Amino acid sequence: MVKIGTPGTPNATRLLLLGSGELGKEVAIEAQRLGVEVVACDSYEGAPAMQVAHRSRVFDMTDPEALEAVLREERPTLVVPEVEAIATDVLLRMEAQRFRVVPTARATRLTMDREGIRRLAAEELGLLTSGYRFCDTLAELEAAGEALGFPLVVKPVMSSSGKGQSLAHGPEEIEAAWDHAQGAGRVAKGRVIAEAFVDFDYEITLLTVRHVGGTSFCAPIGHRQEGGDYQESWQPHPMAPAAHAEALKMAKTITDALGGWGIFGVELFVKGETVWFSEVSPRPHDTGLVTLAGQDLSEFALHVRAILGLPVHGIRQTGPAASAVILGHGDLDAPVYGGLDAALAEPDTELRLFGKPRVRGYRRMGVALARGENVDVARERARAAAAAVTVEEGEG
Repeated sequence: MVKIGTPGTPNATRLLLLGSGELGKEVAIEAQRLGVEVVACDSYEGAPAMQVAHRSRVFDMTDPEALEAVLREERPTLVVPEVEAIATDVLLRMEAQRFRVVPTARATRLTMDREGIRRLAAEELGLLTSGYRFCDTLAELEAAGEALGFPLVVKPVMSSSGKGQSLAHGPEEIEAAWDHAQGAGRVAKGRVIAEAFVDFDYEITLLTVRHVGGTSFCAPIGHRQEGGDYQESWQPHPMAPAAHAEALKMAKTITDALGGWGIFGVELFVKGETVWFSEVSPRPHDTGLVTLAGQDLSEFALHVRAILGLPVHGIRQTGPAASAVILGHGDLDAPVYGGLDAALAEPDTELRLFGKPRVRGYRRMGVALARGENVDVARERARAAAAAVTVEEGEG
C-alpha cells in the first residue's frame, strides 16, 4: 500500500528536485497534487520550479560536497534529477546508503554522458545506431571524419539540449565543429562524439513509462529542432506499423537496461521501416510538453505516478496536439510578456509561461499549446500563438 504524508510535518513524503526549470516546475505541480512536499534546487534564485515548490535550495549541483550536504540535511524520500549537470558520483554513493534516486543513480550517471549511453545501446544491447567515434583531440576528430564520411555530426559527450552540437559538411569545417563543441560542453576541454549522419525521414521522441505494473508508451511525438534544440513538437506522429513496433521494442530494451521507475524520453531516427536509437533521457523530455495538451495524463503526471509506485493504466490520447516554443533574446531582466490576448484568440490554444527571471542571449521562456482536428492544424495554431507573444525588458 502506497502512503503519502503531510507536507511540512515529520511524516512528509519529500521530493528533492535537482534542477528547477520548466520541466521540473510541472513535476512539482503534479507531485503537490498528490500531497508530496517539494524542495526545488538549482544554481540560481527564482527558477521556475522554485516558484511553486514548498521550499528551495540554491547551490552548485555539480559540487559533490554541496550536493551531499543538501541530501543529508533534507533527507528526501525521492531524489529526482531534472537536469544532467549533477555530481552523479554522489548520487551513486548516497543510493547505496538507502537514498532513492529516480529512476536510479546508474541511469542518471549513464545518460548524462553520451559515451556511456551510446556504448550501452550499441555495444551491449546491440541496438542499431549511427556509426560513431569518440575523440579527445582535433586530430582524432579529423580521422573520424575520414572514416565516417560527411556530413559529420559533432557533439560534446557532456552536454544537453543541443549545446555544442554542429554539422560538419566537409573536412574544412572540422576545426570549427571542434571549437564549437569545446566551448559549449559542461567541461572546458572535453571529449566529443562524432556520428555518421543518418539520412532519416523523421525523428521522434517515444515517451516510455516504467511503473509498478510494467512498461507503457505514449503516442510517438514528432519534433523540429534548430541547433539541436527543439522548436516545436506534435503528437501523434504517424508511423508505419513495422517501424512503430521496432520503436517500442527498442525503447523497452534500453529502458529495461537502465531500470527503475519513471518516464524516459527515448529519441529515435526513422527511415521507412528502419529505426535507429539516438539518445535517452531518464526524466520528462522537453518535446513532451505537448502532452500537456494531447493526453489525459501528461508526461509529468505519469512520471510522478510512476515514481510514487502508483498505478499507470492506459494512456489516452485526447486528440492531435502541438507545442511551439516562445523564445526570449537579448539581455533582459524581469521580462514582461505581451500579446497574450492575440495568442489566445484562436480556440483550443493555451500558454505556459515559465517565469524565468532573466534572458541572456536566447532562452526558452514559454510554450504555446494547441489542439486541432489534425496535426497540421494543431501545429499551425501553436506556431501562431507562440509568434504572437513578445518578451521584453521589464520596467523598473
